[in-house]
Amino acid sequence: MELTDQEKKTLLDIAKRAIMAKSGNKDAPKMASDLPILKEKRGAFVTLRKRGLLRGCIGYIKAVKPLGETVQEMAVAAAFHDPRFPAVKSDEIRDLSFEVSVLSPLQRVQASQDIEVGKHGLYIVRGYNSGLLLPQVAVEYGWDRETFLRETCFKAGLPPLAWKDPETQIYIFTAVYFSDKDVD
Repeated sequence: MELTDQEKKTLLDIAKRAIMAKSGNKDAPKMASDLPILKEKRGAFVTLRKRGLLRGCIGYIKAVKPLGETVQEMAVAAAFHDPRFPAVKSDEIRDLSFEVSVLSPLQRVQASQDIEVGKHGLYIVRGYNSGLLLPQVAVEYGWDRETFLRETCFKAGLPPLAWKDPETQIYIFTAVYFSDKDVD
């Protein structure tokens, strides 16, 4: 899947406007675009960074809503409801960088050799535990395949080698990801 620069700009604008509205105790603005991609049901994550450090990241793994709505909701969730961080304050917004990741459908894999670091994100499930890491995370940290699997297990609250257990389900997905630093 490819996205045009205009689609990327629009999605980033939706994320920023939603956070600015919420910080002012207002409803998110109506989407002023009729781009078809905004109406497609897609999974997506919004990642916020402050001076390069993670400040919030939340998303829908599966396509449950139209992409425009998903990005709007997940931007607000990343800014104000990520349990790892306090809510973003209005004076912080200018210091945030925004990244959107639009996900492909999940695909279950049986062999770890099917995972391509840098191309695939991972979603690992066993019992009530699950964890997801976006494709760019492994690249950012310079992980090999096995480290990526171990870290995703850790995120899921599982032992590091749980990915080798036949009861553990491993899913891959791709993502088109872009930030406000990439798009003019």
